[in-house]
Amino acid sequence: MTITIRANTVLPARRIRLTLETSDGLHLIGELALPLEKPPVATMICLHPLPTHGGMMDSHIFRKAAWRLPALADIAVLRFNTRGTESAAGKSEGEFSNGIAEAGDVAAAIEYANRELPNIWIVGWSFGTDLALRYGLQEGIKGAILLSPPLRFSEAADLVRWAADGRQLIALIPEFDDYLRPAQALERFSVIPQAQVVAIDGAKHLWVGEPSVSRVLNEIVQRLNPSAAPLPTEWSGEFSEWRDLPAIRT
Repeated sequence: MTITIRANTVLPARRIRLTLETSDGLHLIGELALPLEKPPVATMICLHPLPTHGGMMDSHIFRKAAWRLPALADIAVLRFNTRGTESAAGKSEGEFSNGIAEAGDVAAAIEYANRELPNIWIVGWSFGTDLALRYGLQEGIKGAILLSPPLRFSEAADLVRWAADGRQLIALIPEFDDYLRPAQALERFSVIPQAQVVAIDGAKHLWVGEPSVSRVLNEIVQRLNPSAAPLPTEWSGEFSEWRDLPAIRT
């Protein structure tokens, strides 16, 4: 049976519930989604949007990445709730720290990924992009992909550090973003010679709708495993459907 991949389609993967431990002793709720029958060729660590505005490991782009990319692109997807953040999987210990103590959360995720996962990239969304810019230049990280970066919690010095380091940095900027639109992004990221600013026509900060989701996931795959791009829009084989979509419509 061949189906069209939709917003609630869940493709096969090995899904491992996990707990990350930070250097200050907190336990963070997470999940690792892996290809079902082969080792991954790349890894994305997901840094979610602002938890005080509903951001969490289940924010829809990251959940759909975990549902699709292990099967379609052999990519491991590591998602977790930063300190004090709650999702259906549970609540991480600690309290929201305005992007300061979250440095330890990012470090814990990177440490976990570095144990056995290959070709590790950070993918941040909104608040998560600020965490990526501030704390992502660590051992084992190949680069970062920024979805809707607001540049609110990061500083100019963070951009300078990325420029000096030379690792890849890709910023996906929605045409109608609430905080940073393409022309502004080109100016702000011009201090990083290797930065790629990709304007996404018609998109908004939350990447609502399957066309936006598909574009984001394809941009990620083009960097992490180019041989798997473009992603197929149909699937033949086992699958399931996520039944809570009416409650979290995206």
